[in-house]
Amino acid sequence: MCMKLFFLFSVVLFASSCGETITSQETYISGNPENEDTLKLSAVEEHYLKYKNRTGESKSTGTVSNGKLENGYLFPFSGPNFHYFDTTSYLNNRAFVNGLVLKATLQAYEMLETQLPGRNFGIMECSNEHGGEISPHRTHRNGLSIDFMTPLLHDNVPYTELDFAGAVHYLMDFENNGHYKDDPSVTIDFETVAHHLLLLNDAASKNGLKIAKVIWKTELRDELFATPSGKKLQATGIYITTNLTPLINSLHDDHYHVDFELR
Repeated sequence: MCMKLFFLFSVVLFASSCGETITSQETYISGNPENEDTLKLSAVEEHYLKYKNRTGESKSTGTVSNGKLENGYLFPFSGPNFHYFDTTSYLNNRAFVNGLVLKATLQAYEMLETQLPGRNFGIMECSNEHGGEISPHRTHRNGLSIDFMTPLLHDNVPYTELDFAGAVHYLMDFENNGHYKDDPSVTIDFETVAHHLLLLNDAASKNGLKIAKVIWKTELRDELFATPSGKKLQATGIYITTNLTPLINSLHDDHYHVDFELR
């Protein structure tokens, strides 16, 4: 937990305090209300509007651990079945990705909306607008990395109560069997994790990308590969880390980190 507290402190420190964390689903962007001209836009909406009409190709140079991003695209704060995890992070430009990554990720969510209706998913930190260092992450530096919030179950029913904790979501601890340490009735939905990664891989291949690496707590791999979709995921040969430092390993249970690669 001490290592996770240090990581959280670093996220908050470098993101500053110009936003507030999400506390409920009511903070979702509603889309295009009838009286939008008279509706005062929230800070998040105003921020997204600055970048939503960006066009042209993105350019990711260097590596995920030493690179930069040109003409990056801001991830929408929310959509029909997803939301970004923290307003402070979002308003401080930590939700940018390569345009191809954005397109593939949104296409995967569209498929999930059809195949798993009613489920909601979370996006966590991505890259800075121009890439480069994004402390405390060691990667996320060229727009080809995304942290995806781990979907959960409560007594085998989809569960999202923990999805709106904001930056403290990075502090959540799960046992090696996927049970949440603070409430063992809450567990990782391994089948949905694997299903999402399969759809994400398919969408990536259609957009000139591939999944280069998935960073996830190594002790959770067996549970993941034991599911029906996990068996299919294992057969794809997508690299899911098998050896991580204790710090990195402990941090990657509440989310799974995906590095994409341009084909």
